[in-house]
Amino acid sequence: MRYLTAGESHGPQLTAVLEGVPAGMPLSAEDINQELARRQKGYGRGRRMQIEKDRVNIAGGVRHGKTLGSPLALIVENKDWTHWTKVMGIEPITEDEQDEIKRKITRPRPGHADLNGGIKYGHRDLRNVLERSSARETTVRVAAGAVAKKLLSLLGIKVAGHVREIGGITAENIQYENIDELVETTENSPVRCMDEEAAQKMMAAIDSAKKAGDSIGGVVEVVVEGMPPGVGSYVHYDRKLDAKVAMAIMSINAFKGVEFGMGFEMARKPGSEVHDEIAWDQEHGYSRTTNRLGGFEGGMTTGMPIVVKGVMKPIPTLYKPLKSVDIDSKEEFTASIERSDSCAVPAASVVAESVVAWELANALTEQFNSDRFDSLRDALDEYRRESKEF
Repeated sequence: MRYLTAGESHGPQLTAVLEGVPAGMPLSAEDINQELARRQKGYGRGRRMQIEKDRVNIAGGVRHGKTLGSPLALIVENKDWTHWTKVMGIEPITEDEQDEIKRKITRPRPGHADLNGGIKYGHRDLRNVLERSSARETTVRVAAGAVAKKLLSLLGIKVAGHVREIGGITAENIQYENIDELVETTENSPVRCMDEEAAQKMMAAIDSAKKAGDSIGGVVEVVVEGMPPGVGSYVHYDRKLDAKVAMAIMSINAFKGVEFGMGFEMARKPGSEVHDEIAWDQEHGYSRTTNRLGGFEGGMTTGMPIVVKGVMKPIPTLYKPLKSVDIDSKEEFTASIERSDSCAVPAASVVAESVVAWELANALTEQFNSDRFDSLRDALDEYRRESKEF
């Protein structure tokens, strides 16, 4: 499975083309729209989310509620496009029209792709960079992830994301019996956090940052239950599944760190307090008595829940902008201001779910017969039986 996305933040639409989704899998627009709606929620979102009401148009690859095995085409329209038709139009414009539009950006924002992208592609108007590097693109990544989550759910695999930290405030009271309880609690939290006391403090921190014209980041965690052991590979570096998941997390806008299980705490512990002891029983087969490694050993799943965290830096677009340099005059100025969120960590947890789900679904379709969904399901069921009896 793979996908490509196209489109700009204020262009007419965002598009994703998905390849390799098994034929015969039940899929509806509502499956995707539910995930798009979750992405738009979250305390700290900006005015853009009041404009956009993201809904998907499945333009190919599905017929009568089931996938065809051909590429899926997913389209999400940008409602804000009506205000940007001149600025973002595809037809050539004159110099007079350029002056009239007055949306040229020559003052790059520190921490954003603006300057480096301008240098790489020779763009003198940095809007050509920021329109594509914007996190708005994650809309169709969530749409693609919704397809992957649907596939996983039909195979008995559940994925959930939640917020562990915002602005230095850490959730301490995180206790749940299963992933369903985690989902139920976080879906009712404005910041997608299980710890209600910490959530209140997080919202206060977001309010303070917004009032100060600043932004704050945080830590999200994705938990996956139901993956069988041995998915991935130890044979080659680029087939290690935890490496692919790490890359997926790091590919999300503004993410600068990733860890599994205990994460960097492992560096401060002896091996006897890090590695998970192996157990076996007649009913469940192999398991681990702990899950400090977060569900991966040797680049493969262990059958334990996958636990991966991602670190999101504060959004670089500030209403109290930092110093920058105008690329035309080379004079010092404050950076350009674009409409933005003060904190997007809660929404980013939904994006993180999506990219992790995609990598896991891709790994399963690579490892098992996957032209048809029923073949994939049957092959995975047989593999689970073999794993239990090994």
